Amino acid sequence: MLACSALFSTARAQAPAAPTGTGSLTGIVLDSLKKEPVPYATVVLLPPAPNDKPITGVAADDNGRFSLTKLAPGPARLRVSYVGYGTQTKDVTITAGATDAGTFRLPVAGTALAEAVVIGTKPVVEVRPDRIVYNADQDVTNAGGTASDVLRKAPLLAVDGDGNVKMRGSSNFKVLINNKPSPTLASNLAEALKGIPAEQIQSVEIITTPPAKYDGEGTAGIINIVLKKGSTQKLNGRVSASGGNRNSNANASLNFKTKKLGFTSSAGTGGWYGPNAYDRTRTDKRNSSVLQLDGVGNYGGRWNYGSLGLDYDLSEKQSLSLAASINTYRGTDFNNVVNRYTAFDPASSQLYTRSTTNRFSGFNGELTGTYTKTFATARKEWSVLGQYANNSGTFGYDFDQYANSAVNLKTSQASYRERSRGRTPGHEITFQTDLVQPFGEKHTLETGLKAIWRRTGSVADVEGKQLSDGDFVLLPARATNFDYDQNVQAAYATYTAKANKKLSVSLGGRLERTSLAAQFRTTNSELPLRSYLTLLPNGNAQYAFSDNNSLRLAYSKRITRPYIDYLNPFVDRSEPQNISYGNPNLDPELTDSYELSFNTNGKAGSLNISGSLRRTGNAIESIRKTAAEAGFTDAAPGTTVRTYANVASNSFYQLNFYGTAKPVEGWDISGGPDVQYIVRRSPALGIERRGFTAGLNLNTSYKLPKKFTLQGFLYSSLPSPELQGRGAANLYYQMGVKKTFFKDKADFVLNLASPFNNSWRYRSTTDTPDFSEVSNNYGYMRGFRVSLAYRFGTEQQGKQRKSISNDDVKGGGGKQGGQ
Repeated sequence: MLACSALFSTARAQAPAAPTGTGSLTGIVLDSLKKEPVPYATVVLLPPAPNDKPITGVAADDNGRFSLTKLAPGPARLRVSYVGYGTQTKDVTITAGATDAGTFRLPVAGTALAEAVVIGTKPVVEVRPDRIVYNADQDVTNAGGTASDVLRKAPLLAVDGDGNVKMRGSSNFKVLINNKPSPTLASNLAEALKGIPAEQIQSVEIITTPPAKYDGEGTAGIINIVLKKGSTQKLNGRVSASGGNRNSNANASLNFKTKKLGFTSSAGTGGWYGPNAYDRTRTDKRNSSVLQLDGVGNYGGRWNYGSLGLDYDLSEKQSLSLAASINTYRGTDFNNVVNRYTAFDPASSQLYTRSTTNRFSGFNGELTGTYTKTFATARKEWSVLGQYANNSGTFGYDFDQYANSAVNLKTSQASYRERSRGRTPGHEITFQTDLVQPFGEKHTLETGLKAIWRRTGSVADVEGKQLSDGDFVLLPARATNFDYDQNVQAAYATYTAKANKKLSVSLGGRLERTSLAAQFRTTNSELPLRSYLTLLPNGNAQYAFSDNNSLRLAYSKRITRPYIDYLNPFVDRSEPQNISYGNPNLDPELTDSYELSFNTNGKAGSLNISGSLRRTGNAIESIRKTAAEAGFTDAAPGTTVRTYANVASNSFYQLNFYGTAKPVEGWDISGGPDVQYIVRRSPALGIERRGFTAGLNLNTSYKLPKKFTLQGFLYSSLPSPELQGRGAANLYYQMGVKKTFFKDKADFVLNLASPFNNSWRYRSTTDTPDFSEVSNNYGYMRGFRVSLAYRFGTEQQGKQRKSISNDDVKGGGGKQGGQ
């Protein structure tokens, strides 16, 4: 790769000899545009000019703070730099005691500081020791898109044609918004991501080995979507609109800051639309009967989004913040399916057409309050947080079935009609407190307590109507009405120590208590209250060969609790010959993760090489059976049933390469391949499957004269082995051009998605002792989008606040969850 060849040609700096003395220097490194910390910036101590031979050096911590000790008194210089930023050098005088070197404000690479105009860009991808950061606001092809489009291009992530997300080949991860959860994301990720406009996203952080301060959920890791939070002394904001053949939207933001009060707000609305198609061929191994399904249709929906934030500084070391957000979506999926069942006995063959409209909606409203106190002791901080989240959704379907017909007829000629309406009410209440206590300059203890009270459930009715019947009648045996309570209390502690200038070690653990209860009103039954304790240890060690090269070893144990889509016992018969329902008796999964990674940074770019192993016992898997085997004696011939069960143990062996490079001025390249070897075992089902899969992620941009920018993106992956078959391969590519005008206040963007192929066939297979199936889902990706945006004032990042992270549940059915 270009990224790798450029990196290997970068000269390696030699580590200077350790200084001796009694003086020390401390300071902080900030982004000059956004006034936010620059983690892991390189800080080098130099003699007075013109001597540039380094005396010593150190890397800034997560908060951009640095400390140099054992320094000899006298004049010197501090030089601070980081990939994607300019370099700042400051004269300092070292005393026999502690000296505060103040704040270093690094300009973004290419920044022009003349007059009041600042023009510059950060790299599209930053490789940091503990995470990979995709700076979505620097990718012009995101203009006018949604969060789903942004995640599609982030490293280590993949999004298929239905919007289902995978991280390192797994769907078992958690998504956070500004380091806090969204219940809507947990319950229906694919749809909820369509309701977050790309213009509001600053960056996406991919954290593969989260520390103990995060909830124990998400065995593949955590995806943190960081939203923009403009905050300057003057009024600033943005308005934008876009339109295309796949989606359209309009967004706006307004922000300001006084001496003590910061105000941020954003709002947006939009829609998505397009065609869909699929076909399935299912063969019964027992009697050679064949079921063929051919479906065509369309989809569409609308989302609305709004957020409001207030920050108030009670004093120099105390602050309050209040954040509120609302996210709603509503849509329909229409499919017309021709069902052909060819039996060994021709008399048992069937032909019918079913016209189905699925309806869904979701609402998520959150209110979060935070109190933060800092102290005279550097890095010491205490915070208290509280959150209330109300999330609910609706689901339902209507279908008309026409016997002995390959086409739709009049509604009055339907041989059978059915409709269902349901809702999933839910809310969460969370309290959390955290304390960061440093012990000197090299030791830090982080501790915290947290409690989550979560209630969800499902209420649904089904009505049917035969041709001879005058009205729809309730089908009581098909209804559901249940409540599900899940409460989690947790305590954690993490101890971090810098053994020397090269080695730092972090050890932590999280103890979580989970209690569960469920009531099923339709059957007057319940799951008795049960609880369990789970200890989740983790740790990592990082060795810095130099300021730019480091090796990191990490271990963590994670837990996966099933969410509503996995638990809901409602039997969904909306799709012909495919029945599905959840399992409220599921137990949690536990996963051990090991990772070894090498990071290097230089003027030419950066490179991250990581090898990892994840082992999950008692894994929750999607299981397919014949209707007869599952006990559905009234199902049509050829019908299969899908549910979930703890029936497998899975191992993922993975090797990832990800690099960034700048071959020439104005040209940026980032990307790399990943390779996985997957082993899935299920003694209960008598199955063992293993095999390789691989993926490739590439992103490039080039700046042209007259403020034009070209951008391109490519993602592809091979099929992956599943417990009962094989998953689909993936291909997606996009290109765009941006023109900036009106004194850098306005952007015009044209995006083209998959221009050379109208659709991509997602081909998956299922193989059981009783039947085999080949399924093709067609994702119609060819599209165009035109976007126009205007900024007023100066966008800057607001003050970072603590936030709640309820990343502790497993979503279901094409959302978050599964393997």
